[in-house]
Amino acid sequence: MNTDELELLKRDWKKNESSYNQVTEKQIYGMLHKRSSSIVKWILIISVLEIVFWLSLNFAFNDDKYNKMIELYHLKTFILVGSIVNYTGIAVFIYIFYKNYTKIKTTDTIKALMRNILNTRKSVNYYVVFNLVLFTISMIVTLWAQFTYSPEMERMLQKVNGGDNSLLAYFIIAFVCLIFVGIGMLLLWLFYKLLYGILLKKLNKNYKELEKFEL
Repeated sequence: MNTDELELLKRDWKKNESSYNQVTEKQIYGMLHKRSSSIVKWILIISVLEIVFWLSLNFAFNDDKYNKMIELYHLKTFILVGSIVNYTGIAVFIYIFYKNYTKIKTTDTIKALMRNILNTRKSVNYYVVFNLVLFTISMIVTLWAQFTYSPEMERMLQKVNGGDNSLLAYFIIAFVCLIFVGIGMLLLWLFYKLLYGILLKKLNKNYKELEKFEL
């Protein structure tokens, strides 16, 4: 049943004051319950597809050239620890999304459904924050490693300040790195906004519809 059908049910519910009101109210609740369950299911599916994507990307770039670069920048331990934290965190959130889905699917009261919708929204927001924080830390550490160990960065520092590695040259490079970090965070935030924002918007609309039953 689509949005237009839901609107028809709501209008019919408002027009009638007979015993059919209760039936129509149950139909509207059933529709909202079904739609909310479907939305949370898609959140779960997308999160699983996301971890598959990152694993595939990591596998595709894991060659000799990549490993030599990691050794050069002394990032082997950081990447190992970061990968463990990243995949463990995503796995935990996938489990949370799964629990949210099962709770919404089996709920049978308006209050419980509203509570589970709120919990789902919070879980997705925490998931986005987790990824943004981890991404920011990864970018800062990677840029710092390049800044410290890369021969190309050393030559750039010399070029910026005419061969004299003064504090000014370091500040200029650090400022450029911060710009890259900011752009990276913005792009990732926009990615998650597009990926999960549409689903959360629909979920929030369902929540507002359910609020009308509580008034």
